[in-house]
Amino acid sequence: MFRGKKYQESAKKIEKNTLYDTNEAMDLVVKTATAKFDETVELHVKLGVDSRHADQQVRGAIVLPHGTGKTQRVLVFAKGDKAEAAKAAGADFVGEMDMVQKIQSENWFDYDVVVATPDMMGVVGRLGKVLGPKGLMPSPKAGTVTPDVAKAVTEIKAGKVEYRLDKTNIIHCPIGKVSFGAEKLTENFNALMVAIVKAKPAAAKGQYIKSCVVASTMGPGVKVNGAKLV
Repeated sequence: MFRGKKYQESAKKIEKNTLYDTNEAMDLVVKTATAKFDETVELHVKLGVDSRHADQQVRGAIVLPHGTGKTQRVLVFAKGDKAEAAKAAGADFVGEMDMVQKIQSENWFDYDVVVATPDMMGVVGRLGKVLGPKGLMPSPKAGTVTPDVAKAVTEIKAGKVEYRLDKTNIIHCPIGKVSFGAEKLTENFNALMVAIVKAKPAAAKGQYIKSCVVASTMGPGVKVNGAKLV
């Protein structure tokens, strides 16, 4: 794969086979981010589980201490008082069947997170084939199916992130922006890793954290010493 000059220069600052301590890794991520925009820093964790088994799923959500640096647009399915509460909490879009029809007829996706009250899931369920593949389907595990939609909206706006395994048993999750600096990125990283370690399934055997890499949008990956995290 061809990499640009800036990437190659940045990559020289990182020793390929070195497992860095968290602070040092974040410092390198910040130093090797050379794009003209404020790059997002992502965490990629490979876990020693098998996501094909229901009892080895790892999924949850956490409010990062310093947020993600991105303003999330929230769509809420609720009615009556709950709909009013969601609007008051700062939801970008609130509705019922009208929103379902808008999504179905216009292929509308101007939102990042979908929240619903439990009584609206029958309505939202009609959108499973559309929202599911995009990872937007509300779920109780992620705290996005809840009677307290106002609290959910507030947390998402404060920097709540959802972490879940992909098919290759890897979690990909943003932990902030390069402009946060190494210290805040480290605090966000630690908070997320504590949550992932706590979510270890009882059925998981052997080494839980196989590898842990942080990288900015355009920058090279930096390996973090996972042994110190468990």
